[in-house]
Amino acid sequence: MVSIGRRGVLAGAAGVLAAAATAAPARAGRSPGAAGSIGAATAEFRGVWAATVQNVDWPSESGLSAREQRTELLALLDTAVERRLNAVILQVRPTADAMWPSAREPWSQWLTGEQGVDPGWDPLGTAVTEAHARGLELHAWFNPYRVANHTDTGLLVPEHPARRNRGWTVPYGGKLYYNPGLPEVRRFVQEAMLDAVARYPVDGVHWDDYFYPYPVEGREFDDDAAYEEYGRSFATRADWRRHNTDTLVREMSGRLRALRPATRFGISPFAVWRNSDRDPLGSPTQAGVSTYDDLYADTRKWVREGWIDYIVPQAYWQLGHPTADYADIVPWWADTVAGTRVQLYVGEALYRCDAESSTAAWRDPRELSRHLRFARGYPEVRGHAYFSAKQVDADPNGAMARVVADHYPTTAPVPPR
Repeated sequence: MVSIGRRGVLAGAAGVLAAAATAAPARAGRSPGAAGSIGAATAEFRGVWAATVQNVDWPSESGLSAREQRTELLALLDTAVERRLNAVILQVRPTADAMWPSAREPWSQWLTGEQGVDPGWDPLGTAVTEAHARGLELHAWFNPYRVANHTDTGLLVPEHPARRNRGWTVPYGGKLYYNPGLPEVRRFVQEAMLDAVARYPVDGVHWDDYFYPYPVEGREFDDDAAYEEYGRSFATRADWRRHNTDTLVREMSGRLRALRPATRFGISPFAVWRNSDRDPLGSPTQAGVSTYDDLYADTRKWVREGWIDYIVPQAYWQLGHPTADYADIVPWWADTVAGTRVQLYVGEALYRCDAESSTAAWRDPRELSRHLRFARGYPEVRGHAYFSAKQVDADPNGAMARVVADHYPTTAPVPPR
């Protein structure tokens, strides 16, 4: 099996780590405390991401019958229970479309193979009901701005909002995005997501790491007109873009709490906010991309302001990685959430665990178990989430089974709230 990065699987973005450094960066922050038992005695988050874009995890292919799709979904939930997990993060708006009968966007093409075609059942409604029946939380995973994995609005169904409002979109790197700089876009994408929240008692609204798109070498994200109209009062375009993303997060937070207060708001960003060589507040990493500088996502600010309820940094590197060591990233995030109400869960790269991996650490089925043991020394870490459902089921090198045996000896408790 070839190991592909999560961003590669979901959107085809380029690799994000610089290979400049050969020595591991110096440790920073607190040393881990004594390892206490998390287990069943203390509530923890044990989540799994289930991606629907390009049929990564579910459904296994487009065009299955409603019965086949439902059977696969229930099997996914059953596997989560068997692995003693307690939360499923299901992607329900992968490309400005819907896995429920949305009032604002078309049915997802990843169900029937054709955008806008009713699959004959309600996947999100079923997922919520069946997850709760199994004692699982169901977090609805939305992508705010991605419209399509192509740039031709003519390929969208005629009633698609992006086709009816072509000025809302920006083609970039072979894909189509809504423009985060337009206030009408921010309002619309919130309405599209809140449509699902109004219909279903989802336990969480979950966003991943896509705000402004990952940079593509030699390409510029063309938001000149929006910047001219709305951004000239900011010192730099980067400041304006971060303001746009901040505004989306802050507004969604307030609207979600007003609409359904029990539903939590969580985000799973790329794990490097900034490298410490650019900002003394940053992590001791040398990543080629940071959320603050390249995705215009000030993830640290969202935690400190309390706009979100939980954060799941995608710490998709092994212990001892030369430029982004798991042992540096986890302490940095623990320090970041300390003193806030924001819960910290760590995103784990189960998809990298493969006997054929070119990296020795990922060939070792004990690597992820070591991650949990390390994170246990930081009381701010309240759980983990695994990418992705396909690997939770198949477990190609036994890493998930090792995690369950070492750390999840009993039935999963209710996640922390």
